[in-house]
Amino acid sequence: MDIGFVGLGGMGRAMALNLLRSGFAVRVWNRSPDAVQELAGEGARAVTTPAEAFRGDAVISMLADDAAVRAVVLESGALDSAPKGLIHVNMATISAQLAAELVEAHRARGLSYVAAPVFGRPDAAAAAKLQIIVAGNPAAVAKIQPLLEAMGQKVWPVGDEPERANVVKIAGNFMIASAIEAMGEASALVGAYGVEKAEFLDIMLNTLFAAPAYKVYGGLIAEERYEPAGFPLRLGLKDVRLALGAGDARNVPLPFGSVLRDGLLEGMAHGWSERDWSSLGEIAARRAGLDKPR
Repeated sequence: MDIGFVGLGGMGRAMALNLLRSGFAVRVWNRSPDAVQELAGEGARAVTTPAEAFRGDAVISMLADDAAVRAVVLESGALDSAPKGLIHVNMATISAQLAAELVEAHRARGLSYVAAPVFGRPDAAAAAKLQIIVAGNPAAVAKIQPLLEAMGQKVWPVGDEPERANVVKIAGNFMIASAIEAMGEASALVGAYGVEKAEFLDIMLNTLFAAPAYKVYGGLIAEERYEPAGFPLRLGLKDVRLALGAGDARNVPLPFGSVLRDGLLEGMAHGWSERDWSSLGEIAARRAGLDKPR
């Protein structure tokens, strides 16, 4: 298959590289050229505009947020020059509202749109062990299945409507943020009684909460290892806001979402936008007066 790939950040670079290693021809575009040149050195074909990436059989986009997707996919004119029948696989975490808009924009141009957001940090992307949530036209999904399998450990179909995959991703990240906040607050509670958080979390992560998300983020909280970020706090805030927006659209209350948003905003106020979102654990410690001077 002839594939385009748009967005070569910490996740996208590793995903595109796995496609190359699986034998796919890949054209790559990114706003900053360094990542493009790096992939070109691995056998990718560098292109200079998003429109050039929207060629061939399919194009994959892995962009930061709604604004980036809107600018690169809709406002650049890339869809207008794309060949009929092209399948666009959007693997970014975006709002359900933008997902619906993208479906219509592709349909109007004779293009197929598939949503395939992922669960997994950059190390999982590099190891091709992402968990991929996919939704879209079954025929289109079947055609791009080999691409997804080259980048992920398992593919989870959730229906024909692309926005379903986006909502699953948003809800999953909401659960991760909730777990981080709970571990941070619980660690502050035991810390107020003289129990080291590393000791407490070691017990929890090997008994009641021996699950991957708890282990990864609990380990970061225990070690106070917030840099370099696997998932920066600013993107965590973006995803919590997406969850609140999706809830508003369907009258679904998310009371804890407001708590998470305020905690992440507190982190932003401290200048922690590029620290890992597990910094919620340190925010909980600060509220309890247990933080260490830095």
